[in-house]
Amino acid sequence: MGSMIPEGNTKGEKIILAYSGGLDTTAIIPWLKENFGYKVVCVCVDVGQEEELSDLPERAKLSGAEKLYIEHIQDEFCEEYVLPCIQANACYENKYLLGTSMARPAIAKRLVEIAKKEGASAICHGATGKGNDQIRFELGIKALAPELHILAPWRMTELWTFQSREDEMAYCKEKGIDLAFGSHENSYSRDRNLWHISHEGLELEDPETEPNYEHLLMLSVTPQKAPDQETPLSITWEKGVPVALNGKKMSLREMIEELNHMGGKNGIGIVDIVENRVVGMKSRGVYETPGGTILLEAHKQLEELILDRQTMEMKKIVEEKFSQVVYEGKWFAPLREALQAFVKSTQEKISGETKMKLYKGNIIKAGTSSPYSLYNASLASFTTGDLYDHKDAGGFITLFGLPELVRALQEKKA
Repeated sequence: MGSMIPEGNTKGEKIILAYSGGLDTTAIIPWLKENFGYKVVCVCVDVGQEEELSDLPERAKLSGAEKLYIEHIQDEFCEEYVLPCIQANACYENKYLLGTSMARPAIAKRLVEIAKKEGASAICHGATGKGNDQIRFELGIKALAPELHILAPWRMTELWTFQSREDEMAYCKEKGIDLAFGSHENSYSRDRNLWHISHEGLELEDPETEPNYEHLLMLSVTPQKAPDQETPLSITWEKGVPVALNGKKMSLREMIEELNHMGGKNGIGIVDIVENRVVGMKSRGVYETPGGTILLEAHKQLEELILDRQTMEMKKIVEEKFSQVVYEGKWFAPLREALQAFVKSTQEKISGETKMKLYKGNIIKAGTSSPYSLYNASLASFTTGDLYDHKDAGGFITLFGLPELVRALQEKKA
């Protein structure tokens, strides 16, 4: 098992290739056939990347693939992967809302399903040996189909000898694959799905350099270029699930799409972060997550009204661990399932309405309501209410501060 060179004769066996239609995965098709004799079945899993999918069948066929699957799983991605992360307020290192981390296990699951359907013996991906994606893909595949072999060409340097895009393009041309591939010299390395867009490379590789937002942003404008007026909105929640935007019922996918538009034009959710990758290095990237940022803020806004103090304290611990587990690619691990079970139990009464205003990169609270609110005006008011006697606080403070009092007395005695 694993991503070593397969042992034995693989000629005529099927391999599933995670396929985007870009230069890397196009070059991998003839490379797999030449070096291993595999029959290549390409799989493009659509999680909202909005890349051009219409010419992929011709592109895959010209490259020598036996077959191409284009799998549209946006709703499944939202309901089975995004929603648990919203409910867990999932955020890695206080900034990153896990856009790529959530999508990779969804893609890996579909790759495995098609591998089983096709009777394939292996799965191949084009992730590099420096990033997190290789881990996320491979841990997902191992958890769901440990019998499948995994090939990662970028780590097989004795066979994958290409040093540049030009090398790959020359190889494709040599194999009769004459396709137009745009230059990446002035492009960022991007990952896009329904939840976010990530940007790496170019000036971002120098943490001293300010991002060139004019060149970089795709979903958003900077706060400085956002309108000089507020955009009000309300989100209705049922048991931790956002079900309506401004009173209009919609699916989670539809809501994210609409909030991406609303948030993007108001400069919401742009994050510049230096993060710690799983493989041990620091990397710098810019993330655009306008809709996701709004949803997480709204969800936190509702939870603070409903959850009791002890549950909130425990949930924050669980949220941090959940985020780390998802970031590290362990979606299909028992720990993620257990953490998610705790989170789900806390969502039973997370129902109500969150109102806010978007203004130049800011999300401004504008009122929260819930039938399960623990906020009690009689208790919270500065005027005397029926449920609270001010004199009771004296005894509580004496007991609550007893350790500090004893310590001070002992020190004075010493």
